[in-house]
Amino acid sequence: MTFGSRARAAMAAYGPACVGIDPHASLLAEWGLPDDVEGLDRFASICVEAFAGQVGFVKPQSAFFERFGARGVVVLERTIQDLRHTGSLVVLDVKRGDIGSTAAAYAAAYLDDDAPMAADAITVSPYLGFGSLLPFFEVADKNDAGVFVLALTSNPEGPEIQGARNGDTTVAGAVLSQLAALNAGAEPMGAFGAVVGATIGETTEDLGINGPLLVPGFGAQGGTTADIRRLFGPVIDNVIPSTSRGVLSAGPDVEALRDSVVRVNAELVGS
Repeated sequence: MTFGSRARAAMAAYGPACVGIDPHASLLAEWGLPDDVEGLDRFASICVEAFAGQVGFVKPQSAFFERFGARGVVVLERTIQDLRHTGSLVVLDVKRGDIGSTAAAYAAAYLDDDAPMAADAITVSPYLGFGSLLPFFEVADKNDAGVFVLALTSNPEGPEIQGARNGDTTVAGAVLSQLAALNAGAEPMGAFGAVVGATIGETTEDLGINGPLLVPGFGAQGGTTADIRRLFGPVIDNVIPSTSRGVLSAGPDVEALRDSVVRVNAELVGS
């Protein structure tokens, strides 16, 4: 199955929510865990137990593992492997973006199904030119994986670049239109998605890319179901709202974490 097909199936089976695994220092402390590799390992293990096969999408943030060096990356690798093939799709948040053979190497590291850190999908940055992402799309296509491209991020610095214009087209608009072209004709939707923040306010960009829309900022960061309805309207069925603290604050109790996800999905489906 293509990533688009698997994503649609995961949304139908579990709901649209994506839970971020963001083991930053303050959250480790909230869970009563030390800010070291042992604490990281325990945090990740609890998340796997709580979410594997219970949540449609799980999004580990690579940076919070990498900060512990090689041992932290080992924990990330094991976390990805433990989550995959459980029904939950792993979206690895790495925001990679480079050119030529380097881009191809990143793609092989995260999207080749035989790689130790292979995920179901990754996030990438298009700001070396959309064409620089071709190796990611090619490797993803060969491995039925997905790629989420930054388009309209909710950080206040984002519009400086994303809203810049080339004639009548913004940078974000160009990214979205090229994703739509890649996904043209795909059923039930394409494998190549966009990252669009839940807290961007308003947009006149065409979000109908026939692909999944990963929407961070939902929940504790301020994004609401009303924001999602307003922003995404006719393409809301392709939206994967991502929340981290809004769910993880219920930890470290496994059942409380699962209950938190159930509530989030119920809120989203009811919207």
